[in-house]
Amino acid sequence: QVQLVESGGGLVQAGGSLRLSCLASGRTFSDYATGWFRQAPGKEREFVATIGWRGGSTYYADSVKGRFTISRDNAKNTVYLQMNSLKPEDTAVYYCAASRIATVNPPVHSWGQGTQVTVSS
Repeated sequence: QVQLVESGGGLVQAGGSLRLSCLASGRTFSDYATGWFRQAPGKEREFVATIGWRGGSTYYADSVKGRFTISRDNAKNTVYLQMNSLKPEDTAVYYCAASRIATVNPPVHSWGQGTQVTVSS
């Protein structure tokens, strides 16, 4: 198991930027693909982005492609989500997730507790 703790959420205006961080601990972080999901009130949790174990492969939901960038630093046991050109529709609780495979919308092995992102118009 790997433990995940998100940080960096907050309130921003539409068009602004925010950088989320996911700090991992526990059993070997670099053995897992890691990604981000989000859930808005009244909606299902949806896939946002995934990055492979080595950081060489990335996958994005169409709704964030070109605006969000996922990266990882295994030396720091941290995954990042750089969010630019934010829209009110991006408002949600964002969850860091560890997966055994790197793909679009992967099965999730472990979840973080979530961090709130609110984008005002």
